[in-house]
Amino acid sequence: MSGQAAEALEAYLSIRHRLPGATPGGAPSHHDTLEHVAGPFDVILLDSYGVLNVGESPVPGSADRIAAMRAAGKTVMVVSNSAGYPKRMLMQRYARLGFDFAPEEVATSREALLAYLAGEPVRRWGMMLSDAYGTDEFEELHTTFLADDPEAYDAAEGFLLVGSDGWTEHRQDLLENALRARPRPVIVGNPDIVAPREDGLSREPGHYAHHLADRTGIRPVFLGKPFAGVYDLVLSRLPNPPDPSRVLMVGDTLHTDILGGRHMGFATALVTGFGALKGLDPADAIARSGISPDFIVERI
Repeated sequence: MSGQAAEALEAYLSIRHRLPGATPGGAPSHHDTLEHVAGPFDVILLDSYGVLNVGESPVPGSADRIAAMRAAGKTVMVVSNSAGYPKRMLMQRYARLGFDFAPEEVATSREALLAYLAGEPVRRWGMMLSDAYGTDEFEELHTTFLADDPEAYDAAEGFLLVGSDGWTEHRQDLLENALRARPRPVIVGNPDIVAPREDGLSREPGHYAHHLADRTGIRPVFLGKPFAGVYDLVLSRLPNPPDPSRVLMVGDTLHTDILGGRHMGFATALVTGFGALKGLDPADAIARSGISPDFIVERI
């Protein structure tokens, strides 16, 4: 995967100007797992892909580490940019992988998107999203699944980039041509450029959003890591909002998990044994990105 991981890092470096700012970090300390890292923190936020699982396979030992942190009195929650699945499907997947999270312990960029749209004017939305699950959770919106009919792109009053399964370059061309002809809002429910799978890295909605921004001049609204909305959603579910310094964000990507955590004032831990940086030199990636975690761990 190292070739794809290097390509993904280059892609993130190229769009850094569209991502949030954050204070620079110092030199990270290295640990095998979170066992000797989690002590000072009350809330542990975990990314999913590359931290808990790679595709449909759980990361070995992750469920045991979560149980140990809970036993030590930590609040453990998931913060995921997995927007392509309804929440019920996501919870079923976690159970299948051996995780026992409650729904309120999982915050997704899909939920951040729905919260954002609740405050938007009524529009006819064209959606980048597989129709495999119908309009589950989008029933209150006027939506059309975008496919290969140019008229659907012309009729839309705005576009939602939620999940990229089945998306093609032809559909991307239709979307960009429609936006050049008539600029409209573009809301991105998953800012990720790539996600780790068993067979490599998949292209996610963020990839297509940044491409259309470069080619059309449209400025998309991004919801999900590293942007604040999904973190605000997490914090709103805690009975007593913690001091940011008592929160640890754990993830496998510098430009989403680590940057997002630093932007919020959280401590951060970068997982390098699985996911986006697997096969790369973390020190080189950190130096090139200018985004430094507080800790580097092989796995959680």
